[in-house]
Amino acid sequence: MIKSIEEKQNKLEIDLTGQDGNVFNLIGVGGRLCKQLGLNSDVFTRKMMSGDYENAVKVFDEYFGDYVTLYR
Repeated sequence: MIKSIEEKQNKLEIDLTGQDGNVFNLIGVGGRLCKQLGLNSDVFTRKMMSGDYENAVKVFDEYFGDYVTLYR
């Protein structure tokens, strides 16, 4: 079967229930993605740290939901 290149799914996957789901890992992954995408990582980090864990997950998803799949 031949598929369009737009259908290709190369998303990074993070299990929030495991060790990769801790907020420090999310900040680190997000910082690297910011650099790759030309975004301001300082602004991203401040937004991630401006609330509780749920806020951090929400901010991460808002920034990188098109590139990363988060699992609960």
